[in-house]
Amino acid sequence: MESSEQQIAEWMIQEIRHRGILRQEEAIEYVRSHFGEQYVFRNENGNVSLAKEVKKAFRKQHGGRVAWDRDGFFWAWT
Repeated sequence: MESSEQQIAEWMIQEIRHRGILRQEEAIEYVRSHFGEQYVFRNENGNVSLAKEVKKAFRKQHGGRVAWDRDGFFWAWT
């Protein structure tokens, strides 16, 4: 059975495939409501982010085909 981290990563990739981009705030809202608070955290800058294990699963699944836009706070297909 897949872990929640893998399920989240798959959802993220599907969203990006479908829409071209996925905003961080949308991802966090979805993850919170569908998977729970344990998959998000507040980083040292005070920004809410996805848990490290989620990001790790996401990177592994997209294999470099998705890029993070630091200024726009979104992921996009490369």
